[in-house]
Amino acid sequence: MEAKENGSVDTKSSVENGQLTDPAHWAVVDVVNYFKATGFEEQANAFQDQEIDGKSLLLMTRNDVLTGLSIKLGPALKIYEYHVKPLQTQHLRSNVS
Repeated sequence: MEAKENGSVDTKSSVENGQLTDPAHWAVVDVVNYFKATGFEEQANAFQDQEIDGKSLLLMTRNDVLTGLSIKLGPALKIYEYHVKPLQTQHLRSNVS
């Protein structure tokens, strides 16, 4: 429970006015804290180990997440489909407008 409280506090830099800031501006620690806050505390370390910042996160393909991070298949699929892909889509939409 304490880790979740810390995770919530740590994500302040990636959240602004209740909205996620543009992931392209996230540092590695912001990416790690984002995944910790979304329930992937164990898998967040893989992003730290590979030094994935926001720009790198936005460039990741499904294959990168499934094979490049050494994460178990189930969590890797969820991370890509429910987090990486939507963040990429959100980023593209906000930059086109």
